[in-house]
Amino acid sequence: MHNSWTVADSAELYGVNAWGAGYFSVSEQGHAQVTVPTEDGKATVSLMDIVAGMRARSLEMPVVLRIRNLLDHRIKVLNETFAGAIERGGYQNVYRGVFPIKVNQQCHVIEEIATYGSRYHHGFEAGSKAELIIALSQLRDTESLIVCNGYKDAEFIDLGLYARRMGYPCFFVLESLGELRMIIERSRALQVEPLIGVRMKSSVKVDGHWSQDSGDRSIFGLSTPALITAIDELREAGMLHCLQMLHCHLGSQVPNIRNVRNGVLEACRFYAGLVEEGAPMGYLDLGGGLAVDYEGARTNSTHSMNYQLEEYCVNIVESIRETFDPLEIPHPVIVSESGRATVAYSSMLLFNVLDVRSWEPQLRKAALPEDCSEALKNIQEVLSVVGRDNFQECYNDALFYRDEVREQFQHGQASLRERALADDICLAILQRIAALVPELSRVPPELENLPELLSDIYYGNFSLFQSLPDIWAIDQVFPIMPLHRLDEEPVRRGMLADLTCDCDGKIDNFSLPEGAVSTLPLHPLRDDEDYTLGVFLVGAYQETLGDLHNLFGDTNVVNVAINADGSFDFAREFHGDSIADVLSYVEYEPKHLQEQFRQVAEGAVRSGRISVAERQVILRAFHDSLHGYTYFEHH
Repeated sequence: MHNSWTVADSAELYGVNAWGAGYFSVSEQGHAQVTVPTEDGKATVSLMDIVAGMRARSLEMPVVLRIRNLLDHRIKVLNETFAGAIERGGYQNVYRGVFPIKVNQQCHVIEEIATYGSRYHHGFEAGSKAELIIALSQLRDTESLIVCNGYKDAEFIDLGLYARRMGYPCFFVLESLGELRMIIERSRALQVEPLIGVRMKSSVKVDGHWSQDSGDRSIFGLSTPALITAIDELREAGMLHCLQMLHCHLGSQVPNIRNVRNGVLEACRFYAGLVEEGAPMGYLDLGGGLAVDYEGARTNSTHSMNYQLEEYCVNIVESIRETFDPLEIPHPVIVSESGRATVAYSSMLLFNVLDVRSWEPQLRKAALPEDCSEALKNIQEVLSVVGRDNFQECYNDALFYRDEVREQFQHGQASLRERALADDICLAILQRIAALVPELSRVPPELENLPELLSDIYYGNFSLFQSLPDIWAIDQVFPIMPLHRLDEEPVRRGMLADLTCDCDGKIDNFSLPEGAVSTLPLHPLRDDEDYTLGVFLVGAYQETLGDLHNLFGDTNVVNVAINADGSFDFAREFHGDSIADVLSYVEYEPKHLQEQFRQVAEGAVRSGRISVAERQVILRAFHDSLHGYTYFEHH
């Protein structure tokens, strides 16, 4: 370890100043820290201080940590940046944000958005009856929009019409012509005039993973012919005046600002066409797409973005005004459904490392058996001569002699110990060659990935499928770094493995300032302390999409509010699933399981295998495990 290593080196290594958006940084003590805006300026708190508070409250790792201030600030900055662009651009209407509930349905997240967002009339987007029920139960501000997307049955429509009757601006966005006919029928039956929007199919292709959300083959929205049919049917029903919103969605994470501008321009043309057809309109909903720079690269790659929020808002405002002013079309209310950019920063997954598997030789100092094979003696000789001038030859010889010993073992001509020695000596040779790779001017193709193949595996106390499902499903990249020891140089490189018995339960794709890499710089473990890592920007989708692989359930959740003086409060604590909880999800009855096991234990008493006292200890252990955390616990 170099004595000259500084916390600034760690900040640069992990790119925290790039992806952290001013919220995350490294303290002089070598801790990851969070900075939040306050009425008096800014307040900064060490994440390790929050971890210490968790442990004092018996909240075990893994934990989802939410910083309530960051959620509030994201709502504030989104609304106020749009307001600033509107004022400077001479735009003659307002912005109204709606949060897509599907992005994070957790109760305390939705409650905070509804409460804090009311000052900006920030509403909700609902894609199901359940989400509409959430929106109606949480919103108190009747100027906040409710936008109903997705396919709707009569019950869904009735609920939205009742919301309309109670004064909420609740829009039904049409996904099909059949839906329109049902809306017309139910509105007449309930005698409630609906607010209707139509979702167009954008022909603008976008960069990134969600490019299929647009185009003729996108699964949502009306084709242009269907759009005209909807207009005609509304006119025939005497309800064309109900059509007041155009909805356009380019994708969940649009990294390229040119895609955004092109999409808005196309949407404006559709909007103008609807006005020409006689629809009053008034609202232009541009959907989601506002990106999060998970990489901090500021490019148009899938997990980054080549624009800032202000540029995004200005481009939208200018595009609408420049299109509509020559046509003398009144400026519509601008609506966006920014979910990812609203909640991603506020949440992080924290977990401790349980163990490390290092590909280090263990037996090479042991003497070779006197009667060992020539192959074993030869590989030992290769180890003694490996160097810069002959590394390729030594690499080839090491694999050849190792495989020869393995073949001998298969045929009973070499012992288990001899095979272990051959594997271990070969590993020592490969480690020496891997150390030479960075110094070589030309690296043979078969050796390019050797350092990664010999890197460590850090076993983390978490489930990828429960807490980070997008890494498995769509190769999502999240920033990951240690929360402490950042004043020390991380001299190891490793991939991360979770607790599940699944070869996909690993993280081996990281984005660092040096580019995409398969290993993360990490520190050696210490016997006297936990090594704690944080996965940042996980507030969007991860909890919603998590599953019960290996029956690892929901993690503990902590909701922290940071005060202006730098102190913090544990505003809410939610204990994660117990084993009983997750077993009930797959239709086991915990009380029945306890009784079944009691009968097994009683049978062991009758057969004399255990005593009555031992029976009680065993039953208590079964009960405690049944009601304990599904993850690794310290005792």
